[in-house]
Amino acid sequence: MAEDDIKPRDKVQAQLKEVQELLHRHVLVESLVHRQDMPRHDLIEGLVHKQHVAELTRKLDELHPADIAYILEALPLDERRFLWELVKAERDGDILLEVSDAVRESLIETMAPEELKAAAGQLDADELADLAPDLPDAVMEDVYLSLDLEERAQLRAAMSYPEDAVGALMDFEMVTVRADMRLEVVLRYLRRFDELPDHTDQLFVVNRAEQLIGVLPFTALLISDVDKRVSEVMITDPFTLRPDDKAEDAATAFERYDLVSAPVVTSENRLMGRVTVADVVDYIREEAESELLNQAGLREEEDIFASVLDSVKNRWAWLAVNLVTAFVASRVIGVFEGSIEKLVALAALMPIVAGIGGNSGNQTITMIVRAMATGQVSGESGKRLLKKEMGVALINGVVWGGLLGALAWWLYGSAELGAVMTVATTLNLLLAASMGVVIPLTMQRFGRDPALGSSVLITACTDSGGFFIFLGLATLFLL
Repeated sequence: MAEDDIKPRDKVQAQLKEVQELLHRHVLVESLVHRQDMPRHDLIEGLVHKQHVAELTRKLDELHPADIAYILEALPLDERRFLWELVKAERDGDILLEVSDAVRESLIETMAPEELKAAAGQLDADELADLAPDLPDAVMEDVYLSLDLEERAQLRAAMSYPEDAVGALMDFEMVTVRADMRLEVVLRYLRRFDELPDHTDQLFVVNRAEQLIGVLPFTALLISDVDKRVSEVMITDPFTLRPDDKAEDAATAFERYDLVSAPVVTSENRLMGRVTVADVVDYIREEAESELLNQAGLREEEDIFASVLDSVKNRWAWLAVNLVTAFVASRVIGVFEGSIEKLVALAALMPIVAGIGGNSGNQTITMIVRAMATGQVSGESGKRLLKKEMGVALINGVVWGGLLGALAWWLYGSAELGAVMTVATTLNLLLAASMGVVIPLTMQRFGRDPALGSSVLITACTDSGGFFIFLGLATLFLL
């Protein structure tokens, strides 16, 4: 198979495996040489060390910063730090931007202030704004003072917006032209660049006050008569963003209109910067990872090779919540201990009722949270959603609850037990549906992330509720 035919994920996995083998060989050979008693032992040991370091350095030089970041995230702390020392200093900044927040902290801890200044000095203002929260204050102050006035203004602008705003996503590298320029002049102007900013699919047309008056797509530039003026072929009503717009709204617009880039303007229509599809993809990936962690009750992204204490700090909060809810569920069962002793079948059947309720609730809450993330659901539509989900739960309860009831009847020879199983399953599915709508809407109303601990909360409701409904009905009608 040709190298170009290898899938990107398989390729980076192969690179990781190769680096791991080099590291393993480095440790193995050096330990053997270290134990040998031979003439000029120190010289030979030094030569072996330099040989392995050179081999690893060459390998790292061949890799993209994003691939190096992936490899660093997959290595234990000691190997990660050893490999990080081999990365060329001029690539430090780009790699720090690519690694996860948790791994970035572990790398920054190993760097001297001068190294951090050099790494930060390689970055543009928008990139520096992403890295700034993790840098020591003294380093950040020195880096800020080293910027020119325009870069300082750009950095302040990028850092003044919250992470979920368009202003935090925008970059300042863009090409602007004037409306009265001929296309031939524009083409000559573009040829003077060593390279264009990434994802440049259009030029921004501004007036003398730097106000956006249109955009010139590359397609129009290339196929139009070079004697025409920009004003004759430009789009005069382009899609624009404001710096305080929600980033998720920008992501929706990029997906809906198949955008590659979009200008960011002030309320006076002054061009500030642009957002590119690369920025949007990064935001979507980060939000998806954050939502996944929140659903599991994790407070933040975790370095898989972090210390035990750091991992405990990240996980304890929702484990405590889960412990409380599990204790409540156990007390519900304890109330009906006498019923379970009289009819042992209840102990075997009650996990089924709770389990199917939990699964149904997670389906509902996942759909609602996703719809909220795309802006399709608001508090006003809560009643309609609740009615719809209750209808779905009722049908599922009758169908699957009836099937479970029939199985219970067949297994234990009790039609009454089968009827209780059917009714309990239906009621628990209705409870799961209602909680699947109410929990995220309530979280949103109080300004919290609707996904935060959602799976923990819905499971707690369906476990305790399912046990209470099933055992309560069994106590009323079977004993």
